[in-house]
Amino acid sequence: MAQTDYAPLSEVRKELKVKWLRPKIDAARLRELNKRSDLEGWFQALGHLGIWIITGTFVFYFWTQSLWIPFFLALFLHGTVASFFIGIAPHELGHGSVFKTKILNQIFLYIYSCLGWWNHFDYASSHTYHHRYTLHPEGDRENLLPISPLVGPFFLLQLFTINLMTRPGRTFSKGGLLATLYVTFLGALGKVGPQDIPSQEWLQALHEDQPEEHKKAMWWDRFMLLFHATVILTSLFSGYWVFIVIVSFSPFIGNWGAYVLGMTQHTGLKENDSDFRKCVRSVKVNPLAEFLYWRMNWHTEHHMFAGVPCYNLKKLYLEIADQMPEPRTLWGAWQEMRQTWFKQQEDPNYFYDTPVPPILESKKDGQRAEDIENSIGDLAPRGLTV
Repeated sequence: MAQTDYAPLSEVRKELKVKWLRPKIDAARLRELNKRSDLEGWFQALGHLGIWIITGTFVFYFWTQSLWIPFFLALFLHGTVASFFIGIAPHELGHGSVFKTKILNQIFLYIYSCLGWWNHFDYASSHTYHHRYTLHPEGDRENLLPISPLVGPFFLLQLFTINLMTRPGRTFSKGGLLATLYVTFLGALGKVGPQDIPSQEWLQALHEDQPEEHKKAMWWDRFMLLFHATVILTSLFSGYWVFIVIVSFSPFIGNWGAYVLGMTQHTGLKENDSDFRKCVRSVKVNPLAEFLYWRMNWHTEHHMFAGVPCYNLKKLYLEIADQMPEPRTLWGAWQEMRQTWFKQQEDPNYFYDTPVPPILESKKDGQRAEDIENSIGDLAPRGLTV
């Protein structure tokens, strides 16, 4: 289907109904896993921010001492931590499921979105469609398959230094630093669309569907530009130019980790299928990577029960493991994606068909269990809650 053939999203909501297949789980246990915790929320949200502040402090110290080798090593680590600000930290906070206290979700959502140059108003609209219609292109163009997992030498260089121009292969993305500055500037003027940037068809469709959210997105882009302009000018006039890279440019340095993990979510999998196990992939990673990734390596479980807080996703997997495919290793996921991509060059209709076990039979205890299963937290903007 060509981009110009997509129906308006208002029509998609009326016509496209996906009856999602989910593993069976005891309703009482699901309610327990769905509970939010301020303590867990502080650990995740403040912990990630704390690591960023610590690595940034090392960058500043080595800069003051003119220790350039330690400076660049610290900057690489700082950027690696900060790269998870772009769309990853704001993702779970956008669902409103990190903290029990709602205002804390909002505060940290604004902090991470501002530091990561992330427009959470646009993303809330996009990601609501992504969860309701995962990999059904009529209603979800946040990821348009096929996505190439191949990494060229120039791309690889940028992933391990500063990401100036690369695009991570997802439709809802501004790409590297230069593209982010350009798209944020256009967004502040209310001009983001295919007539300005051809790849932004999805963003224009969202703006036409949710004009009130578009207005909020426009003001948020203006706020981000003002914030980062203040950081940059203050750093230059004070002589402490290093704060430009510590604060404003750090999300675009050392993007390798966020890229390697983020690409595994849907690449090479099946479109237009009602089984999340076929269109989403979970991977096993080490505890630090899992923490920085806000547990989104348990991505299949997140799509199945999107209201469950990120820190409970592994527990959720253990509850339904007998109905789930074995999570891939990170290496195995990339091998799978690359092999699929090469086969797609010969057969454009090919996809990786994940082998899945049968779904168990169980009894429900009423509408409440169904509400929890279908919940995506507090993600949907007002225009998409009706």
